[in-house]
Formats: sequence, C-alpha cells, structure tokens
Amino acid sequence: MDLDLRKLRYFVAVADRLHFGRAADELHIAQPALSRQIRALEQDLGASLFTRDRHGVELTDAGRQLLADAGPLLASAHAVRRRVAVAARGSRRLVVGFRAGIPAIPATRVFEARHPDVVVDVQRMEWDDQAPMLLDGRVDVGYVRLPIDETGLRLTPLYTEPLMVVLPAGHRLAGKEEVTEADLAGEPVVWHAGPGTQPTRRPHADSGLRVRGVEETLEHVAAGRGISFVGRSATVFYSRPDISYVPIPELAPDQVCLAVAAARTSPLAEDFFAAAQATAEITAECGNYDSGAAAVE
Repeated sequence: MDLDLRKLRYFVAVADRLHFGRAADELHIAQPALSRQIRALEQDLGASLFTRDRHGVELTDAGRQLLADAGPLLASAHAVRRRVAVAARGSRRLVVGFRAGIPAIPATRVFEARHPDVVVDVQRMEWDDQAPMLLDGRVDVGYVRLPIDETGLRLTPLYTEPLMVVLPAGHRLAGKEEVTEADLAGEPVVWHAGPGTQPTRRPHADSGLRVRGVEETLEHVAAGRGISFVGRSATVFYSRPDISYVPIPELAPDQVCLAVAAARTSPLAEDFFAAAQATAEITAECGNYDSGAAAVE
C-alpha cells in the first residue's frame, strides 16, 4: 500500500488544528470531502487516527505517531520537487544555510575551487527553521547550532565555541571579565525556545519573550527586559554600545555542526561536507575564538 501524500497533508492540517471545519477552510475544500479523505486514510492504514465526540477532536496514539512521521516525509517530498525543478532548468546550484556568527565563506571558497560550474548561494537560518529548511529542500547543507530536532537529519560536529551572557550596558555585571551562573540567578531570560533549552540550569525568571534571531534578542536585552546567551562568534558581528557581552566559563560551549537531510544523497553536498570539515579551524578563527577540539579531517 502506497501512502497518499495528499491524504497525508489533509491529515496534518486536521491534526494541527484538531478541528475539521477550520482545516477544511485552510485547505479550501468542503468539510465532508475532508472527512471522507481522512476516513480513506484510516482505512489505508488500518488504524483510527482521531477520536471524535461532542467534546471535540483528539489524536489517537496512532494519529500522534503518524503526525510525528508526517513532517519529515512531506518535507522530503517537497525537496524532491525542488531538486527536480532545478535539474529541469539545467542549472547546478548548492544552497548553504548558516546561523548568525558562522561564516560559510571559507568552505564555500574551497568548494567553488573544486566545482567552478556550480553556483553557491547562502541562506540565513534562525533557530526555529534550521530543520524545516533542510528537510524541505530550501537549503541543501547547513551550519547549525544545537539544540535542533535531529529527526530526518544527519549531523556532523565541526567545532565548539564559548557562550557569552548578553547584558544591558547599565547592568551591574556589565564590563566584568567573567561571571558565574550564581551571579545571574533570578535574572529574567530572553530566549528563543522553552526554558528547558536554556544553556544554564540555574533558577531564572521567564521574561515571557520568545525571539527568533540575534537582532531581536539584542533589542530586548538593550531595553532591559532580560539577559540572554550567544556564542562568542556572534559578539564579533553584533557590537553595539547599549549591550555588554561577558564570558561565562561555567556553561557548556555552543556546538556547531554541519547538517544535511538524511534522505539526501548528493555528491555536491558530500563535497561541501568535506570542504567544511577541512576549513573548520579557519571558520572558527573567523569568529575570533579558540577552535578547541575542532573537527578537522
């Protein structure tokens, strides 16, 4: 039995909203037609995906499992369409993703010397779209920072970099040579995800702010809404008078990896992997910090 991707997309729409009417509106189809497609998918799979009663719609255990598997599968199908479209245009192109503070140029230069016929584009990624951009083909290979949802990805560690605490310029700790976790206890934190992903495990107040990029983080910190943490390379690219960066040696360093979709088999991507590993130390130095145990092959 082949899994119908259209039915799978319909399922994800209902699973995301837990409401057949709203999902039908989003998909621009009639609700009865959507219900029929979901029933057909359940018959194909031999499993009930939703429970429906007067209280609403809920996912079954089978539905939750399918939702977990559906994202990478649909993203992979979308990536196939992108790559076929590029091939049909007769162009050879590699899109390299990068996070703030990570220079992709050293590896790009090595790669272009080996493949002068390939056009290399670079694409900025934020913390929440690292995995989606790799899985759906918008980015072929990417420099990523942990943590990241590794489902459907292949990651190769490149190097680590120290973390810095970001403080408002007038903060009591601004300008110090270094600080400890204890120094920061109770400080509100501006962070890009849930409290469980913060690099420090000391008690901190939740600022209630969720940010996407370094620029947005710095705006909130400068306004006195909380402190934050960035890799030291980012401090080189984002210097401003209303904030202060202070080393915090107690924290585990930031891990930089190169990532590609696990289902992707591409000689060009593999060659870029080799170039990235060969230039890992140079890339680290571009961020103005010690490469430590940089993974250089």
